[in-house]
Amino acid sequence: MSSDKTTDKAADWFRNEELRAVEKSIRRIVRANDVQSKALAKQIGLTAAQLVILKATAALGEVTTTVLSAHVDLSPATVITILDNLESRHLVERYRSRHDRRVVHTRLTPEGEALVRRAPEPMGDAFAHRLAGLDEERRNQLIAALAAIADMMAPPGGAPASAGRAKTTLSH
Repeated sequence: MSSDKTTDKAADWFRNEELRAVEKSIRRIVRANDVQSKALAKQIGLTAAQLVILKATAALGEVTTTVLSAHVDLSPATVITILDNLESRHLVERYRSRHDRRVVHTRLTPEGEALVRRAPEPMGDAFAHRLAGLDEERRNQLIAALAAIADMMAPPGGAPASAGRAKTTLSH
């Protein structure tokens, strides 16, 4: 066996081990997200996705589905389904623009505002505190790494989620 073949096998082994480590970490993240979403459902009666939409609506004010969809990185169809559920629970209300009847805006109801004020972080307060406890450079490194992984996992042909975005910093 030549030295090149041995080196190739070693390189393949490292690539496979690295890929397995990435897959394992992603599975752990997905599982933790599922557990947190179930805990939210028990605690406040909303899934993580519903809470993200509510918090985004609170942050953006009266907002269109298109803007809300881009803000939370969910498809417009998914956002509409979530808004239908939230509207049936009287947490949001939708109405047509007076200037252009084709445009539909969403805003929180007083019940939705009250729920957002008392709601925990969608990813969990413990995670939020741990992340906040890191120095700014480390937080930004983690955010960049996660964005890069999300971009690599995105379907081919689509624009990366981070395309055109300014660097996210958490120092406010």
